[in-house]
Amino acid sequence: MSNSNNSLIEPKNTPVPLDKCGMALAAQHLMEKWNMLIIREAFYGVARFEDILEDLQIPRSVLTTRLKQLVALGILDRTPYQPEGSRTRNGYVLTKKGWDLGLTILALMQWGDTHLNGGESQISVVDKRNGDPLRVGLVPMDQNGPSLTDLEIVFKHPNKKGVPNGTP
Repeated sequence: MSNSNNSLIEPKNTPVPLDKCGMALAAQHLMEKWNMLIIREAFYGVARFEDILEDLQIPRSVLTTRLKQLVALGILDRTPYQPEGSRTRNGYVLTKKGWDLGLTILALMQWGDTHLNGGESQISVVDKRNGDPLRVGLVPMDQNGPSLTDLEIVFKHPNKKGVPNGTP
């Protein structure tokens, strides 16, 4: 016995070839597990190699390779810093291109909280200008919603270092 719903699904190919599709091109570079998690760290303001290493529990060699890739893609920039009594090191911060992934990261967080985390979120995203809660959505092209610079990320629970909230 056949499923009557199957008759509603007709054969179809995508109208956009993979090499011309923005989503497919982005996925090719970004959707490797560690890349997105490293970008998430930078979005939260974590810039030091050792802090990223500790937060993600990623092998050192993998982190080194992924950071080089993200710098080469122009998503992260190396920024020198020097801890007191130590040699100069590089931190990793989002470039304009990296910050432009902010809505994608927030959309993935929103989806994950809704569908994989029982509706619970560890952060709230608010408009810095008036404190109103925000969520990712579509707006008409001729209208402007808040920009990423208008956002404040508020952490609901302190992290392991005791930092209760922060801003990207």
